[in-house]
Amino acid sequence: MKFLEELGIKAVNPGISTGIKWKRGNDDMASFSPVDGLLIASVGIAGRQDYEEVIQTATQAFEEWRAVPAPRRGEIIRQIGEALRAKKQALGSLVSCEMGKSLQEGLGEVQEMIDICDFAVGLSRQLYGLSMHSERPLHRMYEQWHPLGIVGIISAFNFPVAVWSWNAMLAMVCGNVCVWKPSEKTPLSSIACQHIVAEVLERNGIPEGVLCLVNGGREAGEWLAADPRVPLVSATGSTRMGKAVAVTVAARLGRCLLELGGNNAIIISHEADLDMALVGSLFGAVGTAGQRCTTTRRLIIHEAVYDNFKAKLVKAYGQLRIGNPLDENNHVGPLIDQAAVDGYLTAISACKAQGGKFIVDGGVLGGAGHESGCYVKPCIAEVQPDYPIVHTETFAPILYLMKYSTLEEAIAIQNHVPQGLSSAIMTLNLREAELFLSAAGSDCGIANVNIGTSGAEIGGAFGGEKETGGGRESGSDAWKNYMRRQTNTINYGTQLPLAQGIKFDL
Repeated sequence: MKFLEELGIKAVNPGISTGIKWKRGNDDMASFSPVDGLLIASVGIAGRQDYEEVIQTATQAFEEWRAVPAPRRGEIIRQIGEALRAKKQALGSLVSCEMGKSLQEGLGEVQEMIDICDFAVGLSRQLYGLSMHSERPLHRMYEQWHPLGIVGIISAFNFPVAVWSWNAMLAMVCGNVCVWKPSEKTPLSSIACQHIVAEVLERNGIPEGVLCLVNGGREAGEWLAADPRVPLVSATGSTRMGKAVAVTVAARLGRCLLELGGNNAIIISHEADLDMALVGSLFGAVGTAGQRCTTTRRLIIHEAVYDNFKAKLVKAYGQLRIGNPLDENNHVGPLIDQAAVDGYLTAISACKAQGGKFIVDGGVLGGAGHESGCYVKPCIAEVQPDYPIVHTETFAPILYLMKYSTLEEAIAIQNHVPQGLSSAIMTLNLREAELFLSAAGSDCGIANVNIGTSGAEIGGAFGGEKETGGGRESGSDAWKNYMRRQTNTINYGTQLPLAQGIKFDL
């Protein structure tokens, strides 16, 4: 593929990297494209000895990297951002080919990487701590932030490069080093990223081990989670996976940053702009073929506009084009693999068994342009809020519709699922919008008004509550996750008074 050569991947390397150097693995795993089902390449798998070498190299690199002034670290990240800009088209194309999302979404994912680099550059001069007044005379108190060490990053297939960058660029600017374990479903995208950053690191004389890669399956993630030399593990994926990581990391009193499942809803008020609501609902439900953690899975529609909006939605679904995601005329690409297709079909069967009525039927597409067997029809079902399937995250384009009569009822329906990532309300009523955003409103980490559930920007902290894991990545003060806080008190007087007025005289 032409874009592999443009990314510097002339012959696929095994995918085990200590930032600059590469090493072969003992076995291979295949990367198949969900676009056409064909093998793209085989990638090496790290063994336990390879993992140990990476961790030791990263540990040594941390000793040097943490001593580099933060603005200088920011300059390296600025150059990484420029390198990503130069490779945006090629890397976006690879992401689209390997993961199956549309080319526009693949390019958008690389743009997220560029944006987080820009954010991290500014952050390099803003790693602020507070100063506090002491109750003791001639004393000064303040806090400062120090890097943790090695940050382990376990990323998912649906955002094969952006989520790594959210973590790696912030962790790196904070003075940490990173070990990345990408999804085994998208290993080539991780290799491409390593090629891009390796050139920058080597050109600047950055120590080997600052940004490392360990390709492999579940076992490699388990090594990171159980390793006491890795103080923070950031894991993105299913709630099931996150619970396993959390238990393992907690057993050694390490830190977790979890970004897990979503079951996101849009409330559509009778005072909404229905045309605007249609755009937000459509992209939210079918973008990335329903394989975003922020995908819109539920529409909670006011009874007064339910039939009208349902008709608009059915008409819009009839205009969707499903096919090769590299063709920009198509709206929806394939699911990632056959297991995802099976999950989609199982969810449809469960919905029907529980009483759901499909107003846009689902199914698997075959024939010309759909050779991989992973192309499915985005579908819509009318349901009741208490159906068990409605409380389950299915990583596929299945949209559930339900009615409400009062806003309080709609908010209760929205919140009554285990997940708490993203949420939205479509309304032109200020009171409704403010109630939705209040403590009595959405219980999600993200709550939007008059936009959909997908499309978070870099500047805001990204993450959710409940079974979504409680983690926060990207903007705002999410950088604090990658550092340890230290409180300092300095006595510049000639006496040693104790706090709380305690006397200890001899």
